[in-house]
Amino acid sequence: MIETALIAGGGVGGMSAALALARLGVKVELADADPHWRAYGAGISVTGLSLRAFDDLGILDEIREKGFVGAGIRLRSVAGDVLMETPPVPEDAPPVARSGGIMRTVLHEILQERVRAAGVTVTLGAEMTGFEQDGSGVTASFPDGRTARYDLVVAADGIFSKTRSALFPDSPKPQFTGQGCWRIVADRPAGLDRPEMFLGGPVKLGFNPVSRDKMYAFILEHVPDNPWFAPEEQLGHVAQLLAPFGAYVPEVRAGLGEGSLVNYRPLEWQLLPAPWHRGRIVMIGDAVHATTPHMASGAGMAAEDGLVLAEVLAAHDDVEQALAAFTARRFERARLVVENSVRIGEIEMAGGDQRDANAMLGETMHKLQQPY
Repeated sequence: MIETALIAGGGVGGMSAALALARLGVKVELADADPHWRAYGAGISVTGLSLRAFDDLGILDEIREKGFVGAGIRLRSVAGDVLMETPPVPEDAPPVARSGGIMRTVLHEILQERVRAAGVTVTLGAEMTGFEQDGSGVTASFPDGRTARYDLVVAADGIFSKTRSALFPDSPKPQFTGQGCWRIVADRPAGLDRPEMFLGGPVKLGFNPVSRDKMYAFILEHVPDNPWFAPEEQLGHVAQLLAPFGAYVPEVRAGLGEGSLVNYRPLEWQLLPAPWHRGRIVMIGDAVHATTPHMASGAGMAAEDGLVLAEVLAAHDDVEQALAAFTARRFERARLVVENSVRIGEIEMAGGDQRDANAMLGETMHKLQQPY
């Protein structure tokens, strides 16, 4: 069993790995490039696999308190008429049978507090700048000239992972899908007790509660030329995208103003072929399986990575065997999420039958309810 580990990257995957390894008695250092350890973005949706992973990390009660946990979905027409809603889920249903939403900053704050409470050494403004490794460990370098020795390095440094580029310089680069995702935060109207989707419009529009009084909207737009949107243009553009929709959307649109939180990102994906490690350096999360938001499973998959990594390390005396077992256990699950998410986006951009996309989503989520 390893005694020391460096986690390079302080996002959901990195913090989950830090917590899971600390439980095993590993002395963990988490190093993040951002000196303020910030989270960017607005709200995020969390599916059952994410809630199950958060439960296994011991933070589900805080998710319930500070975010939203419910179940089911409601579909509306462009005008706002209810087309379908799923039946209620029993109150005692397990987390994997539920869904929810939370502000990304709130989720990070919950995990950050747990990481510090677990005794993890947190080093900020300290991106790993280089490494050398041999059969017994890795020597990592940091911007201030410091070097340190670890039994294991876990690279959780995101879709544009520098560690991946260093370990596998010929690996495929992230690919743009042709869609962009807008997210805004708004007041939660009475009656919004579950995620809602508006079907048949010029863009894909959905809303999800993220707290007792707030919700976030996501808008998926076909932007094949991958344009750049100047900050001063974003509010007006979002207002234009919302204009065709009814129900409570006109009130959301009217509430947009200078204080509105608007987030945009082009959708890209990445799936690294096996192996996901070299020597004693292993990659997790978006560094190896960055997905689009169509299955709302990116955060949950990253959290699962951290939990599974700790399990395989505890089960194997040989570190490289453990890391090979990690990839073997995670690859097909990650491939399912990434490829099916991208496929749903392709159906949307082509103007295909949304029922096909919904069927793929339902089938995939059912498979993901299986143990990780």
